[in-house]
Amino acid sequence: MLRKEILEKVRGIQIYARRLVADIPSGHYSSAFRGSGIEFEEVREYQPGDDIRTIDWNVSARMASPYVKRYVEERELTVMLVVDLSLSQSFGTSAMSKADVSTELSAVLAMLAIENNDKVGLITFSDRVNLFVPPGKGRKHALRIIREILCSEPTGRGTDLGGALDYLNRVMRRPTVAFLISDFYASDFAGALRLASRKHDVIALRIVDPFEISLPPVGLLQLEDPETGRWILVDTDSERVRRQHEESAAEHQRSLHFLFRSCAMDYADIRTDQPYISPLRSLLKQREQRRVRQR
Repeated sequence: MLRKEILEKVRGIQIYARRLVADIPSGHYSSAFRGSGIEFEEVREYQPGDDIRTIDWNVSARMASPYVKRYVEERELTVMLVVDLSLSQSFGTSAMSKADVSTELSAVLAMLAIENNDKVGLITFSDRVNLFVPPGKGRKHALRIIREILCSEPTGRGTDLGGALDYLNRVMRRPTVAFLISDFYASDFAGALRLASRKHDVIALRIVDPFEISLPPVGLLQLEDPETGRWILVDTDSERVRRQHEESAAEHQRSLHFLFRSCAMDYADIRTDQPYISPLRSLLKQREQRRVRQR
């Protein structure tokens, strides 16, 4: 892709992402995530109902009446986009491939972070970590992240999800909100995911093509596994073949959802043939409602 074409596509995605961001109430995003800590705001006179543990005894002694310290939660977040760019992401049987959806979804999340004055960074990976963009602010930084995802090319055929999570833990020493965007066709990453979810607020966004869920009866299909290069011939007219495929897909989904729940993570399945803004909005709203209940 020529540089001019890349810039035009980046600009187009940015404009589209900003329109979608406008469809997500800002309160859903800002209320869905905790800040990085609490900070002191002021000392004021004690009022009935205040927690006595917040009394500042030194000030109270000087003023001859009780005063309390008031703290507020720090709003600024650091958001990391951990994006799978392995060859399996090139698969697509609808208008968009999994890579297309991942790119647009990343752009929306980056714009959400920037619009809320948060920092956003990027890790892309395939069979190894391809790129790390340190967290930053501003629309120029968001444009850079979109451009890097568009221009990045996988360096191998496999998917090392565990390695990407280990890298996240190494480079991000403070807790972050980490959006893990992948189809999760990888092995041996459960341990790394558990470690990462203890340190960071990890949110799994699983990109799914409709053919990965069920096969339509369209006769013989010759399919290539992009990560192994292996070709297989599939008889989609066979009810047994279609049923086995659906059962395997359902088991893969169940095992992933069980893993995510065991890590106390939020997650959403994003289909390539359906608008992705709806499940994203629902996820943010669920987090917002849970935080309100916990107060």
